[in-house]
Amino acid sequence: MELLSAFIDLVLHLDQHLALLLQHYGTWIYAILFLIVFMETGLVVTPFLPGDSLLFVSGTLAATGGMHIGVLATTLFAAAIAGDNTNYWIGHTIGARVFRWEQSRWFNRRAFDLTHDFYERHGGKTVIIARFLPLARTFAPFVAGVARMTYPKFFLFDLAGGFVWVFSLSLGGYWFGNLPFVRDNLSAVILGIIAVSLAPLAIGYLRHRLRA
Repeated sequence: MELLSAFIDLVLHLDQHLALLLQHYGTWIYAILFLIVFMETGLVVTPFLPGDSLLFVSGTLAATGGMHIGVLATTLFAAAIAGDNTNYWIGHTIGARVFRWEQSRWFNRRAFDLTHDFYERHGGKTVIIARFLPLARTFAPFVAGVARMTYPKFFLFDLAGGFVWVFSLSLGGYWFGNLPFVRDNLSAVILGIIAVSLAPLAIGYLRHRLRA
């Protein structure tokens, strides 16, 4: 319960926590933000780290003069691309090992072929859309690697998705985060961003339940 309480406090008061980090570590804040975004997008064991709200609040702090928005956005973009590509190659490597067990009961060749075909046909838009979905943002590049999605295709769509994700949210925070209404209700805005991010997952789940 204490861990959950600490996580909720981190999410709801992300602006305060980032401001304290900026105050204590100065320009090292760029490295800290790089590491958080890299882990959230690059390691399947850390999908719980803040993503959308972190970008927005970082942009808000940059508008106060604490960070340079150009350096911030570039750092976040580099972290997002590095994380996704690390995740892809982890999946690619694990997939290669699974292929050695093709005759075992744990490997379903038909399921793999269907997944591979899906990512070849729809992987581009999947990678882009997943950028804006918590959990999916972490797992989509990993699955793309396991499914052996063609890497140049993955990389190009990942660049496009990462660019739109990082710059839309960080610049959104930079331009609008310090408006009086947004600043006075930042916790509500953060919850709103999280709710909007989770809405497609909730809708998909409900549709699945209704069809079932």
